[in-house]
Amino acid sequence: MHDRGGWKCSKSGIAVDQTKEADTIMEGQLKNGTILTSESGNKYEVVSLLGAGGQGEVYDVKCSGNHYALKWYFKGSATERQKKILETIIAKGSPDESFLWPMELIVPAKSDLYGYIMPLRPKNYKSIVDLMKKRVNPSFYTLCRTAFNLTRGYQKLHAMGAKYQDISFGNLFFNPDNGDVLICDNDNVSFDNSKPGGVLGTPGFMAPEIVRGEKRPSKDTDRYSLSVLLFYLFMVNHPLEGKLEASIRCMDMAARVKLYGTDPVFIFDPNNKTNRPVKGIHDNATIYWPLYPEKLRQMFTKAFTVGLNEPSKRITEPEWMTLFSNMMSGMLQCSCGAQFFYDEDLEAKGVAHTCWNCGKAVQVPNKIIIGKNLVLLNQNTKLLHHHVYDDFDMDTVVGSVVQNPKNPALWGIRNEDNVNWTYQKADGTQIPVAPGKTAGIAKGVKIIFPESTGEFR
Repeated sequence: MHDRGGWKCSKSGIAVDQTKEADTIMEGQLKNGTILTSESGNKYEVVSLLGAGGQGEVYDVKCSGNHYALKWYFKGSATERQKKILETIIAKGSPDESFLWPMELIVPAKSDLYGYIMPLRPKNYKSIVDLMKKRVNPSFYTLCRTAFNLTRGYQKLHAMGAKYQDISFGNLFFNPDNGDVLICDNDNVSFDNSKPGGVLGTPGFMAPEIVRGEKRPSKDTDRYSLSVLLFYLFMVNHPLEGKLEASIRCMDMAARVKLYGTDPVFIFDPNNKTNRPVKGIHDNATIYWPLYPEKLRQMFTKAFTVGLNEPSKRITEPEWMTLFSNMMSGMLQCSCGAQFFYDEDLEAKGVAHTCWNCGKAVQVPNKIIIGKNLVLLNQNTKLLHHHVYDDFDMDTVVGSVVQNPKNPALWGIRNEDNVNWTYQKADGTQIPVAPGKTAGIAKGVKIIFPESTGEFR
């Protein structure tokens, strides 16, 4: 795929790199070999200091042969309020496996300090900073999968009645090989209508109303921060940092409030061109913006125009997830090896899909439309549970594109679900398709699934 580096950044916030070499780490509050006992009686041995942030330090610890991460708070952060927040978070339990969720507290009897245990991040998970600095180069498909998994994680968190409060690229790690994600720094999550903790967010990611001092963190402000994070993931640039940001001589508080709060302008705002990307500074945004389908560009435009000042109209998690699932299911492959996206808006205009790498036109294969879901029927394409049941399960396979063994020119979808399908021809004739049987791919023909209907086009 296109080289995605070239943009420098400096991370703010409390997330730490748990993979730093030991000789680059300074001494921490806890000595290696220290034994700490959790409130449940588990004993953890401090192995090494991994890093530090604004609230505390993170250590590699082991218990019964297994390694975990310990966040140990600094004195100023080890408040009773923070402890109560942690107790609530631990009691509620993790939304899903994508969160490095607090597991249990360690509160020594003879100390004012405390910490909590969470899963240790595997070394193969990388940050968006790694993406920016060209240390990883994931495929377009992997980026979409990362975005989907990230958004699904926050959707599940919000479904629990919680708000994250500090979504930023410092709190996300992803596997560049498969798009799995891990969300860290979950110790400031607040639930329901409880008063949020002291954390308001990370500069550049906070919603404009928070920057202006008008609102506290909420699900709506989370959704703004999520949109910024997604823009970083795809464009390797901040959505509000263009000409206006480049003209700032000193990024002091007043400048930040103006850029991100009182006078924010999306760099690709169709009605305001005052903040366009500057050549030589914001090249990533200029390069990547046209490589994505129109639907993604429209979503980002809404997020950073209407969504800037109308929190209730911000893009919801299901809206993002539907888009990302369609992008994953709409990948085109050029003969030169490059991967890129099907764009239904281009096809509607009669414009050919051309490869970003070699410039050749690429033929769009047959596709099946099932409600809001679109699947290009390439060789070896898998029809997933989400496509048929619209439940965002992008792992369970219910069908596979296969070649007719007697006539290689013919292709079909083999039923790998546990229920019958119905194959409906153009003349209305219906034929049952039992599990293990194949429905031939032909334009205008429909497959009637248990809860939906798909049409070949």
